[in-house]
Amino acid sequence: MNRDLRILLLDELKLPEAQLTETTSLEKAGLDSLATVELSVLLQDRLGVTITESEIESAATPPPARPPGRAEAQRKVSPTVDIKNHPMRAWIITPGLRAGRFEAAQTCGADVALVDLEDSVAPADKQAARISAQRFFDRPATPCTLGLRMNSPTTLDGVRDLAALATYPRKPTVVIVPKVESARDIEIVAGVLDTDTHTPGIWALIETPRAFERLPAILSAPRLGGVIFGSADYAAAVGCALDWDSLLYARSALVNSATAAGIPAIDAPVFDLNDPDALRREAEQSKQLGFHGKGAVHPRQARVIREVFAPSKEEIDQARAILAAGQASRSGITSVGGRMVGAPFFAKAKALVSEVDR
Repeated sequence: MNRDLRILLLDELKLPEAQLTETTSLEKAGLDSLATVELSVLLQDRLGVTITESEIESAATPPPARPPGRAEAQRKVSPTVDIKNHPMRAWIITPGLRAGRFEAAQTCGADVALVDLEDSVAPADKQAARISAQRFFDRPATPCTLGLRMNSPTTLDGVRDLAALATYPRKPTVVIVPKVESARDIEIVAGVLDTDTHTPGIWALIETPRAFERLPAILSAPRLGGVIFGSADYAAAVGCALDWDSLLYARSALVNSATAAGIPAIDAPVFDLNDPDALRREAEQSKQLGFHGKGAVHPRQARVIREVFAPSKEEIDQARAILAAGQASRSGITSVGGRMVGAPFFAKAKALVSEVDR
């Protein structure tokens, strides 16, 4: 187990971190009198959930020491798939226990399809969902990027998710970490899942007031690939309405911080399943605000989201005209279609054209 996960267990036992070293077992950290069976009972009593002896033994066993090399240093910052350079406009998520919905989620037109182990799964069903979710990655070829939303790594279910994910024969390309409030949450996930042959894209769900207060620190995590706005949890925590105006500050703050960090931001979904006009309207607002894409809660929402976030022919033609005008003016201020344009317009147009021509 990763050192951070072992520290989580020590935290529950109120042991200082100073007692733990890279090669110290839990027994040597001051628990000589506790057998693993007794430790399981103690954790069950403290956490209100069951943790098995094998899980305790796994967490107490330090990883074999090996000198860090160039490959290890590189994998900390380079995910297996460079997801920044792939269109990721429409994101859909499906419950881990609903295997019958897996194919629909993967073929509905979404750019990213996620299987969920968190909010859509009852606590008593978490382990069954972990087993079922493996099938989500069994398809030999899918038209979209496949990922998984785990439970928070600061919870016991999150620890168990990481242990299960590490053994999946086919790994998710993207891992969504919910309730992120510290860069350490990202480091824990990377520490467990990164290997010499696979480094998933790790994205943070930003959905608590505390997370918004700590955005610069969270977004400094080297392995963070992007952020997603969790509007429902945030609105519930703040006590505000779940509508555009009430959440405009949070959305703007997230886009600004993500842009400053050089990573993409994805907006929360529209939860009304029967109002396609509201979906299109909010998707357009999200795009105008600077989001790179938007979540979907039903397969039929994916097509609308992709249509809105994909550059239109008019936008592409306008960008090419601005670039041409910039070249003609040697990047000086000029006009296109009666509108003054300058350096910021040239930069935006260049980015759009580069995306389209890639």
